[in-house]
Amino acid sequence: MQNMATDTKTGCLVLIGTPIGNIGDMSERATQALAQAQTVCAEDTRVTSKLLGMLGIKTHVERCDENIMKERIPQLIERLRAGERIAFVSDAGMPAVADPGARLVDACIDNHIPVDVIPGPSAVTCAVAHAGFAGEAFYFGGFLPRKDAERERVLKSLAQLPAVLVFYESPHRLCASLNVIAGVFPLRRVAVARELTKLYQEITRDTAQEVAREFAEREAIKGEIVIVIEPPSDAELLEARKPQTDLETAIKEGLEQGISKTALAKQLARLYNIPRNEAYDRICGMS
Repeated sequence: MQNMATDTKTGCLVLIGTPIGNIGDMSERATQALAQAQTVCAEDTRVTSKLLGMLGIKTHVERCDENIMKERIPQLIERLRAGERIAFVSDAGMPAVADPGARLVDACIDNHIPVDVIPGPSAVTCAVAHAGFAGEAFYFGGFLPRKDAERERVLKSLAQLPAVLVFYESPHRLCASLNVIAGVFPLRRVAVARELTKLYQEITRDTAQEVAREFAEREAIKGEIVIVIEPPSDAELLEARKPQTDLETAIKEGLEQGISKTALAKQLARLYNIPRNEAYDRICGMS
């Protein structure tokens, strides 16, 4: 177990959530944290510098994106050890969520450097709330893979998960992803949240096939996008769990494998949702 207590001799890494589109969502605490930091490490210095300018903050900004994160970490750790207070932000939303900042946090924990988190807006939770799909849980999968076969594999692996599924997607890959989603989940509803909290915010919600058709007819798609897929229905889960082999074939295969009649009856009763004594009688009739 690692002790996260603050060491007054070292600096501190501060993760700061920033607006996903509307500057009015910037909290007072987040603004203060950016002003108090000696350095702000940013995914895109242009985006962050613009935000700081709007807030009237003149803190020094340094690039620290996925391409250079690995080489920057040792330098940042040394500066933090020397007492520097460094803020880390992504272009929008919470850093370290589907974001290279997680590697920096991991390195700080390994080196016993304090980490603080200033919460802020999140496109994931905002999109889930907008979608309105009832469920006890949601699964966030980051960005969907680029290739159709990989997208299909990922979605099928999650087909029986009793949770809302949430993915980021880029505008130019949205239609391809929606087509795959419609193929894997033809009966489920999907919500596409675009430009959340911004002036042209849009939530498109319908069956997967209808949403795919809607976006396929558009000439251009722009903005940040979150795809939300409703959880499987009880009927879908029941259908997915049905065995692919008919009962007689399953009995024959079980007997050939040398499974005892009692054990086989118990197994078949569970798989085929039939009484155990009925399964046993069917086994005896074929043996």
